[in-house]
Amino acid sequence: MSNGLSIIVLAAGKGTRMNNPDKPKVLAEIANKPLIHYVLDTSLSLQPNDINLIVGFKREQVESYVETAFQDEIDKIRFVVQAEQLGTGHAVKQAKHLFANVDRNVLILSGDVPAISADTLKHFIELHFAQKADLSVLSATAKNPAGYGRIIRDGNGEFARITEEKDCSESEKLISEINSGIYFVGSNLLFDSLEQVRQNNAQAEYYLTDIVEIIAERRQKVVAANIASFEEIQGINTVEQLGIVSAQIIH
Repeated sequence: MSNGLSIIVLAAGKGTRMNNPDKPKVLAEIANKPLIHYVLDTSLSLQPNDINLIVGFKREQVESYVETAFQDEIDKIRFVVQAEQLGTGHAVKQAKHLFANVDRNVLILSGDVPAISADTLKHFIELHFAQKADLSVLSATAKNPAGYGRIIRDGNGEFARITEEKDCSESEKLISEINSGIYFVGSNLLFDSLEQVRQNNAQAEYYLTDIVEIIAERRQKVVAANIASFEEIQGINTVEQLGIVSAQIIH
């Protein structure tokens, strides 16, 4: 990768439904290790130029843990503060100043998706370059896709768009291919498209998923790579989901 690799990890959330309102969600534990530990371990195995960790809620707790647990690699990890939680697009945008003078390949990960494997991410990146994509979205097939954005493809099987479940038609709700929330894109294109994201949704937040439609409308190539297992990309928003993913990781 001639441009090098930067990783952005979203880790600013509260974890409202985790039964511990004073703890950042990424510090919830599996086998005595916080979720963020697994994500950073996997990120470091990809040998990136840098890892940009977006922190917000109780950020001092997250920073303290990372500085201690990853003290040997801390020179690669940069903390980026999202002072207000205004959505995933807003979170990523906080890192823009770090890319002012460089165009890097950027892998965007979520700090609450601990089971994603390095092998899947390597394959994902390889496919991006093989298909000469401008933006790649990692997807998976779910037996029960409820709650996830659906990958909509055209009549030729090519990526068309991502539709959030609340906006799906009845037929679209039957689609089992879902968005993982993991993306690969050049930094110049990423931050340029983020400038066009608006808060015109029920939550009045800036959604990272909006960049997909913005980039596609420019006639640039967007690819959805359905190469992950659902178990790998399952996010953790509740205590129940934490238990499910814990069982997968431990066993």
